[in-house]
Amino acid sequence: MALMKGRCMDLSTMGYLAGWRAVRFLPESWARWLFERGADIASDHGRGMEQLRRNLARVVGQENVTRELVREASRSYARYWLEAFRLPTQARDASLGVRLRRFARGGEHLEASVNKGRGAVVVLPHSGNWDMAGVYAVSTFGSVVTVAERLRPEALFDAFVEYRESLGFDISALSGGAPPFPHLKEALGEGKVVCLLGERDIKRKGVEVEFFGENTTMPVGAVELCRQTGAPLHVVHCWFEGKSTWGFSISEEIEVGEIQPTMQRVADRFAENIAAHPEDWHMLQPLWPGDVALRDERRAREQRGAASRERQGRRNPLARLGRPGRLGQVQRERARGRAARGQR
Repeated sequence: MALMKGRCMDLSTMGYLAGWRAVRFLPESWARWLFERGADIASDHGRGMEQLRRNLARVVGQENVTRELVREASRSYARYWLEAFRLPTQARDASLGVRLRRFARGGEHLEASVNKGRGAVVVLPHSGNWDMAGVYAVSTFGSVVTVAERLRPEALFDAFVEYRESLGFDISALSGGAPPFPHLKEALGEGKVVCLLGERDIKRKGVEVEFFGENTTMPVGAVELCRQTGAPLHVVHCWFEGKSTWGFSISEEIEVGEIQPTMQRVADRFAENIAAHPEDWHMLQPLWPGDVALRDERRAREQRGAASRERQGRRNPLARLGRPGRLGQVQRERARGRAARGQR
C-alpha cells in the first residue's frame, strides 16, 4: 500500500509539474479562460470555499459574503496560480520591473530605508500576487531574501524553490533544514531586503493580536528581525487591477518596540489593506482559533471514522466491498435454485 501511495504521489506530482510547464506555452487568453472557468466551478463547492466564506465574513460581514464575492475571490486565487505558472516566462521581459515600479505606491519609503544601509524587512499578507512584490524588490534593489513553507511532496517544493530562485529570490525553507533566522539576519547585515508573509501563524507560536475584531495569533519573525538588527519594518500589500495589472502599496516605516504592540500595528495595517481589497485575500485556511478548533475536530472525526471502517473491514473482509453478506446471499439463492430444479 505504501509503495502504491508513493507511486500515486509521484504521478500526481509529475502531472502537476507537467501542467505547470504546459501553461507557460498556452496563449495567455486561453490559459486565463481555463483558470477562470475552473475558479467559477470551485467557487460553489470547491475545497476550501467554506473556510474562505468564513474568513471573508470577518472582513465584510456575513451578509455581504455574496456568491459574486466568493466567485471573484476564487478567480483572484486562480489568477495568482496562473501567473505563478507563467511568471518564469514573463520575468524575462526586462520591462516587467519598470511596470511594477510604476504600479507601486509608497516605493520612496522603502528606498529611503534601504539607503540607510541596514537593509529592510517587508511583511505582507497572502493577497494579490506576492511573487510580483518579490520581482519588484529584485528589480529595484537587486535581490530579495525570503522564506518558503515546505510543501509535500518534496519534488513540488523543490520546483517552487527553483522557480523563485530563477526570479532572483534567495529562498530558505521554513522547516526541514537549517533555521532560516540566522540567514535572514545576515542578509539584513548586508543591506538586503527581506520579504516575509505575515498573517498566518503556521507553527502556532506567534503573539496574540486583534484582527477584524477577533483575537488570533500572528508570527513574530519579521518584528524580531527588526528588533535584533535595527532594520526598518514596512507593511506591503498586493492586489490585482483589472485583468492584467497589479497594485502595490508600501507603508511608511512602522515603529518597532515591544513585540505585541508592534505586531498589533502590523495587524491593523493588514486589516485596513485587506478590507480595501477583500476579493484578493487568498486565505482558504483557518486563521482564527475557533476555526482551527473546528478543523481539528473535523479531522479527528474523519480519523475515527476511518479507523472504525478499518476495524470493521478486518472483521469482515466483504465489508470493504461495501456489500456485506452479499456473496453469501447469492450462494444461498443459487443453492435454492438447484434444489428446486432437482425436485422437478
